[in-house]
Amino acid sequence: MHDDDHHHGDDHVHPHGHDHDNHYSDMQARVKALETVLTEKGLIDPQAIDVIVDTYQTRIGPRNGARVVAKAWSDPEFAGWLKTDATAAIASLGYTGRQGEHMRAVFNTDETHNLVVCTLCSCYPWSVLGLPPVWYKAPSYRSRAVIDPRGVLAEFGVTLPEGQKIRVWDSTAELRYLVIPQRPAGTEGWSEEQLADLVSRDAMIGAGVAAALPGAAA
Repeated sequence: MHDDDHHHGDDHVHPHGHDHDNHYSDMQARVKALETVLTEKGLIDPQAIDVIVDTYQTRIGPRNGARVVAKAWSDPEFAGWLKTDATAAIASLGYTGRQGEHMRAVFNTDETHNLVVCTLCSCYPWSVLGLPPVWYKAPSYRSRAVIDPRGVLAEFGVTLPEGQKIRVWDSTAELRYLVIPQRPAGTEGWSEEQLADLVSRDAMIGAGVAAALPGAAA
C-alpha cells in the first residue's frame, strides 16, 4: 500500500484561457511586449529589470508567506483561523490574491508532510510567495511530485522519517495552497521577525523544511 496521498483541489477545473508549460499568460505577454518596446526605445535597462524580478522572486515575495507562517507559530488563534479560512486570515495581514483565487493552509505534523504541485500548469500563490521557481513549472516536477514525492523531496535534500506520510496537494486557478512547516525546536520565545527568517520559500511549498539557523540567538 502506498503511503503517499494525492489530493486535488475542488474539481481541478482550469479556465480555457489558462496557459500551460512555457506559454505566456495574457498578462505575462503584455508585460513582455511592453518590456521589449521600452528596451528598444532605451527607456529601461534589461539588467535592472532582472534585478527587480530577482528581488521579488527571492526576497520580498517569500517574506510575505514567511510572516504568515511566523504568526501561525506564535499565535494559536491566528493558526486556528488559517485552518478554517486561510483566505481571510492571510488577507488580514495585507496579502491577497489578484485573480480571485482562494487560499488553503496545510500544516505539517509529525505524522504528515505536505507537498504542493500544480499538475496541469503552474498555479501558484503569488500573493504570499512571489514569483514561482522555475522547477515548480517544470513538467518533471509536476509529474514526479505525484508519482514519487518521497524521491523528489530527497532530491531537495529532505529526508523524512519512514512513518511520516506525504500528502500531495494539487493547486488550481481557484484554490492555492500554503504549507505551514513545523516550527523548529529551540525557538521558544523568539519574535515573529526572528521566526520568519527561518522560513524559506521551498518550505512553504513543502519542498523544504524550516530549520533554526546555526548560532542564531533567541
